[in-house]
Amino acid sequence: MTIRKFSIGLAVASIFVLGIWLLGSVPQAMAETMNYKWFNRMTKMERFPIPDAEGHSVSLWVREGAIILNSGELAWIKTIGFSDATKGAGTLITYSILTFQDGSTIIQHRKGTQQATPAGVLSAVKQTGEIIHGTGRFQGIKGTVTTSSKLLPPEKEELSGKSLGEGTMVYTLSSK
Repeated sequence: MTIRKFSIGLAVASIFVLGIWLLGSVPQAMAETMNYKWFNRMTKMERFPIPDAEGHSVSLWVREGAIILNSGELAWIKTIGFSDATKGAGTLITYSILTFQDGSTIIQHRKGTQQATPAGVLSAVKQTGEIIHGTGRFQGIKGTVTTSSKLLPPEKEELSGKSLGEGTMVYTLSSK
């Protein structure tokens, strides 16, 4: 009798463990990857000097431009950012709104670092972050984003150099 109870208990426990394993192994949503490249320029900037160190400032700025996805699709990008830098190098926080030709949008929130030349001219940016919102065909999007960019030296009358960059989003879309 004891062996029979043990066998039944073992069978029930095995079925329970097998059921949990099967449920856990079913993917909830398949992650997708979107790679893209962009070109943008500074359209607005306000810089505030901080007198604690030579060349220290904080800036609030807007960059606007175009994105080309690896699929060939085009979108517009508008990035609003805040940077804290000394002689061009420092940290930044950005929000980017990607607007696709069908009106769908993706909003990213990123943090990163910016590098500068020895002369204090911004030269490169690297960021990581998350996708925080989407509309249209991207409604319910969630995921991560990484970006890197190089900046051209600013031309006369430019607020900052034009940015050439690339990014990768890894995301899932909630089922509707």
